[in-house]
Amino acid sequence: MPRVTFDLEILIEATPENAKRLLDALRDAGLGTASLTTVEDLLANAITVLEDRVRIDVQTSTPGVTFATAWGRRKTVSYHGQEFFILCKEDLIASKRAAGRAVDLEDVRLLELPEESAGTD
Repeated sequence: MPRVTFDLEILIEATPENAKRLLDALRDAGLGTASLTTVEDLLANAITVLEDRVRIDVQTSTPGVTFATAWGRRKTVSYHGQEFFILCKEDLIASKRAAGRAVDLEDVRLLELPEESAGTD
């Protein structure tokens, strides 16, 4: 059975305006840990972890993919009537492969399985 994680990873273009908009949106959503983080702190790190009702990893960069490439190749999905942008499968695989951790490489293996056999492991 595939491994399921219960966190959210957000890749932003690393500008002060984007960081401020994200933190404002997280605070508006009731995530108190966003109030403990500044725009400057967010932009100073490749990954900032905010732990609240859900773990959110805010990434200002990600291995193997540039923001501009990811944005240009993004996919749109709908969940409960709300549209979200996600990495295309190829960029997700490139990022996980570049990260190189055992858990990421296992994700790559699962992502590269033929569709009909995915989920039967």
